[in-house]
Amino acid sequence: MGLNDQWMKRDLDVLWHPCTQMKDHERLPLIPIRRGEGVWLEDFEGKRYLDAVGSWWVNVFGHANPRINQRIKDQVDQLEHVILAGFSHQPVIELSERLVAMTPAGLDRVFYADNGSSCIEVALKMSFHYWQNVGKPGKKRFVTLSNSYHGETIAAMSIGDVPLFTETYKALLLDTLKVPSPDCYLRPEGMSWEEHSRNMFQVMEQTLAEHHASISAVIVEPLIQGAGGMRMYHPVYLKLLREACDRYEVHLIHDEIAVGFGRTGTMFACEQAGIRPDFLCLSKALTGGYLPLAACLTTDTVYQAFYDDYSTLRAFLHSHSYTGNPLACAAALATLDIFEQDNVIEANKGLAARMASATAHLAEHAHVAEIRQTGMALAIEVVKDKAGKVAYPWQERRGLKVFEHALTRGALLRPLGSVVYFLPPYVITPEQIDFLAEVASEGIDIATRESVSVAVPANFHPDFRDPG
Repeated sequence: MGLNDQWMKRDLDVLWHPCTQMKDHERLPLIPIRRGEGVWLEDFEGKRYLDAVGSWWVNVFGHANPRINQRIKDQVDQLEHVILAGFSHQPVIELSERLVAMTPAGLDRVFYADNGSSCIEVALKMSFHYWQNVGKPGKKRFVTLSNSYHGETIAAMSIGDVPLFTETYKALLLDTLKVPSPDCYLRPEGMSWEEHSRNMFQVMEQTLAEHHASISAVIVEPLIQGAGGMRMYHPVYLKLLREACDRYEVHLIHDEIAVGFGRTGTMFACEQAGIRPDFLCLSKALTGGYLPLAACLTTDTVYQAFYDDYSTLRAFLHSHSYTGNPLACAAALATLDIFEQDNVIEANKGLAARMASATAHLAEHAHVAEIRQTGMALAIEVVKDKAGKVAYPWQERRGLKVFEHALTRGALLRPLGSVVYFLPPYVITPEQIDFLAEVASEGIDIATRESVSVAVPANFHPDFRDPG
């Protein structure tokens, strides 16, 4: 038995993995990783895999980055953790100052959580509680887009709309208002992204006009709906939404957990619409992919609604044990240093162009309906019928075939259903992008070459898909 098999056996004896049907591992080998360096992950037998998905969209400057490593090492000798209620520390103060300085003007307060889902919960609770504090208790519902994803906790699932993650738990979820996504994959032939996004806003406008008295906030993933299949839309939708939220006195929450920190081509996606949300949720790349940390930024107007004598019970009594952890904050500070010192946003423009050119040939593939891109996120929509954009039945698991082929070639490509996507660390080279495009092309050929016969149950839901 090889080293990989030994570790795999020990793992399967005790672990329950996320987003996984564990029975799959009766035939699909689990890959134990010994070390990482740059864009590469290496298993216990020395095989390397190019991390094309940034280890679930978190890693932006490579594994074992020496600058982030050193900052954490320096911090661990000083302070590993301290309660953030009644106490503070240098890394969290410096990080908060820098986040306020680099985000849109007016986001002046930072509240920390441990992860993306928890950060969303903070924003939802804070918005709801704000309206209670200012004497408008009827404003307690949330508006979200179809095909959206905001996390796995109960409230975060409530404002999501990917059935694979929410269907089972319907009885537990909050009552929310859902409006059609501006997803430009669904636009009529010949229509531009901007025109389609403008047209799709009409339903949001109508929803706010009819229900604003009961609405606390609208929450969106700006520009890219990640877990919904890397579906994308035009920034004009965000601009129209900001204007409408102002008119109807409704908060706007931007979930930039996946798209913040350069992924869309600007540091934050909201910059492309020239707007400022009332709540900006950040996580994932915040620490360069090293440690769990999330930040919810909001305005001084929101902050002041909670600022009062203790006896009024208006305080925001929300907490996490590891809120503002010094080691995570140190990693985040090192990450921000790299952005600043290496002119990353500008450098990414060349890499984004290489991603586009390396995959352009797939536009002619008989089973590719669309190649779409926003900055350093590129998605290839693989379909059964190109002309009608007819998806493969999810039971056929075509994306899994791409994943399996990529592993044989030394790449970690984990499609979302039949959507093959690249979300690589920003330290990837043009040649490595070419390699990923080659592997993806081969995988798509293999996945679409053969006919697959599967039983489709009566309760078949076309929006179910393999999680990414």
